[in-house]
Amino acid sequence: MRILLLGSGGRENALAWKLSQSPRCESLFIAPGNAGTSKFGTNLNIGITDFDSIRKACIDEKIDMVVVGPEEPLVKGVTDFLISSAALKNLDVIGPGKAGAQLEGSKAFAKAFMMRHNIPTATYREFTLDNYVEGVEYLKTHPLPIVLKADGLAAGKGVVICENHIEAIAEFELMIQRAKFGEAGKKVVVEQFLTGIEISVFVLTDGKNYVMLPEAKDYKRVGEGDTGPNTGGMGAVSPVPFVDASLLKKIEDKVIRPTVDGLRKEGLEYRGFIFFGFMIVGDEPYMIEYNCRMGDPETEVVIPRLKNDLVDLLDAVAKQELDKVKIDTDTRTACTIVAVSGGYPGEYQKGYEITGIDDVNPEDSMLFHMGTTEKNGKIITSGGRVFCITSYGRSVFDAVEISKEEMQKISFKDMTYRSDIGFEFE
Repeated sequence: MRILLLGSGGRENALAWKLSQSPRCESLFIAPGNAGTSKFGTNLNIGITDFDSIRKACIDEKIDMVVVGPEEPLVKGVTDFLISSAALKNLDVIGPGKAGAQLEGSKAFAKAFMMRHNIPTATYREFTLDNYVEGVEYLKTHPLPIVLKADGLAAGKGVVICENHIEAIAEFELMIQRAKFGEAGKKVVVEQFLTGIEISVFVLTDGKNYVMLPEAKDYKRVGEGDTGPNTGGMGAVSPVPFVDASLLKKIEDKVIRPTVDGLRKEGLEYRGFIFFGFMIVGDEPYMIEYNCRMGDPETEVVIPRLKNDLVDLLDAVAKQELDKVKIDTDTRTACTIVAVSGGYPGEYQKGYEITGIDDVNPEDSMLFHMGTTEKNGKIITSGGRVFCITSYGRSVFDAVEISKEEMQKISFKDMTYRSDIGFEFE
């Protein structure tokens, strides 16, 4: 099978690593890829939203399957665009159509979907410029803290938690009146704040059936002890120690099955990954958000624990035969730690040489590139999150210690990382 993987982050490096292990993977292409993905296939200099060039590459390279990594091309309709091409009538695309991708592309759509299908979630209201004054009055008496969410995609920065009413009204004005998040914030979801522990659960669905993949917990704050501003993710662990069979059954019965059934009932074509972001309050799961793709850096701990052939799994998705599949999971714990550029998630410099990458011990650890590129035979930084190291261990503590040990072999100017990933489980 000839496969094209779209994306350039750590998620795509982990997927490329796994796809390339399949005997069914004849050729793997990654667009645009990074310095790490080139070890597992051929990088193509094509942007993830350059649909015409993606279609041309599918035709030129006789691609059988496209796997879409990031959310932006899905929300913009890459799946519909490719399958509507007469020259690609036999192409399989792993990723929902534009309508199904609204689960991530619109917070308001996702919340309304949850309400329609009785999925437990925080209470909410949505506001636009048309009912802005009503929104301000609503915020004045809303219980604290208050969660404000830009409706559309905002590069992971569209959620603001406000500790007082003045701050909430100011942020509300910045979003709607002053376009703080551009088009994404023209509609704002005001949501009840839930207190609990966040976890991520991942599902593959073929539109009729689904399989659950290993769960994970990621760490968004840049600083030790979960302090400082939110980032795209500083690390992750899988499995999550407190998640037992009883909680997973509640998650499946109350959220996953109603979601997959709801998509089918509403006629939303969906073949691909669904990310379920949960807040566990007491022992009850509440949905925070959907993503229409795998998370990053969660992919870097979930995929290494997946024993199944990934090409076989995705082929079953395309053929709507997931009911014949059983997921086989590595019982070891996996932990990933992300190395970031100094100053991230604020301003940071790019273009620094990375040394020591080849010194990582491949026995229990893997290095996945996130924001890297190759120049004159050297690997250099090209993003805020630069790479991550995933390690296996008997426990969270073991896996974290191994990743930290391997991290010390690698360096670039102003490199930083959190040394306390999984701290609450040690």
